[in-house]
Amino acid sequence: MKKNKGQNRMEHHTDRYYGDGLIIRRGQIFMMWLDLSRPYNSNTDRLHLELRTGPLPTVAKGTHVIIPLVEELEDDRWEAKIVQRDGKRLKLSINSPPTAVIGRYQLTVATQSPKGEATSTHDPGNDICMLFNPWCKDDTVYMDDGDEKNEYILNDVGRLYYGTENQIGSRTWNYGQFDKGILDACLYALEKSATPPSGWGDSVNVVRVISAMINSPDDCGILEGNWSGNYVGGTSPTSWSGSVDILNKYHKDGGAPVRYGQCWVFSGVTTTVLRCLGIPSRSVSNFNSAHDTDVSLTTDVYLDEKLESIDHLNSDSIWNFHVWNDCWMARPDLPPGYGGWQVVDSTPQETSQGTYRCGPASVNAIRNGQVFLKHDSPFVFAEVNSDKIYWQRNLDGTFTQIHSEKNAVGHCISTKAVGSDERNDITDLYKHPEVGEAVVGKKMAAEISFTNPLPCTLKGVVFRVEGLGLQSVRQITVG
Repeated sequence: MKKNKGQNRMEHHTDRYYGDGLIIRRGQIFMMWLDLSRPYNSNTDRLHLELRTGPLPTVAKGTHVIIPLVEELEDDRWEAKIVQRDGKRLKLSINSPPTAVIGRYQLTVATQSPKGEATSTHDPGNDICMLFNPWCKDDTVYMDDGDEKNEYILNDVGRLYYGTENQIGSRTWNYGQFDKGILDACLYALEKSATPPSGWGDSVNVVRVISAMINSPDDCGILEGNWSGNYVGGTSPTSWSGSVDILNKYHKDGGAPVRYGQCWVFSGVTTTVLRCLGIPSRSVSNFNSAHDTDVSLTTDVYLDEKLESIDHLNSDSIWNFHVWNDCWMARPDLPPGYGGWQVVDSTPQETSQGTYRCGPASVNAIRNGQVFLKHDSPFVFAEVNSDKIYWQRNLDGTFTQIHSEKNAVGHCISTKAVGSDERNDITDLYKHPEVGEAVVGKKMAAEISFTNPLPCTLKGVVFRVEGLGLQSVRQITVG
């Protein structure tokens, strides 16, 4: 029952997780031996299992589960069946629904006989960790392709891309989702979020919780961002090479945010947590990535009468690269056709419903311009599609649009290829080809390898003016 190479762990694809605890995936049968004080008599004895998770387990909320013994198991429900008897021992086959709440469950056994009723004492060694199940067709995170499951769930090493569209650098990132302490740290982050465990059966909800908990503003999340160049009191973002030290430190320090992260660190840790919990995920880099602060779907640059930047109005920006995540799931809350890859961005940029988080936003919705679909689609759409609009102040204080730069953002959107360390350009998943123009996503970029991401911090705006026309504007910051 509790060996990491035992039947349950192998069949549930959890054999690589550290430790011998029972780690299973929902919607799939698992086995359990019960040791009783005497042989079980089906004519006079009754028993059932009980699972509890969260601070206030409730049957109606799915956080207090009563598992009855039945003659035959049926799909989509909690049930147990006796499959073997060995003296005082019973072997049970137990089924869970594909919508079960994920997390850590406390297990007890309740018995009833002619001599009375009894309930076993909770033993932490018998706790059950329930995860999402990409191998179960009825789970919202089901992924059909085996190679993709190997890549997006089981692969614990990946590549992150950075730099500029003309110089795309890459570095190895150790996700380490199966390493010692990581599952405990991920579950700790869920608990630390103070969100009701009753909502942890919904993959959309869990992704929103994780997106918020990866960053530290407003909820004491895992990572504190720092773009100042001064990293005293913490670790420079460029020094991290994986997620394991970050997550273990967060857990060990009782939820104190780890210093410091930038976009690729936020993304790498997000990939680790989602894969650890069973949600297929990958890190994605967008070159020339817009940051639209006012949901205008444009990147606006404001200039005065002399074509000089009006700094206090220029809150929108374009980062030379930004790294977020795609995660894979059905979207029963959206119209048909918008399941599959979903954008989730854990870098704290703008709030969503009052909290620094972003997504999941359907990639298909972004591609089709369906910006009214939840969650945070307008923001993601602007990151890859917004036009760069230049406004000049008039003498009467009004502004006139003087230039519009098309295709300024959303270039060479990249992720690690399935089964190799090659860069896979997925721009066409995010953007339709422009009529009459070359497809930006197909453009071949020079790829070079750097030891660390370039800490580009140029935030000024440089203007060149010829005659009365604005020739070029360049603004570079790093996500």
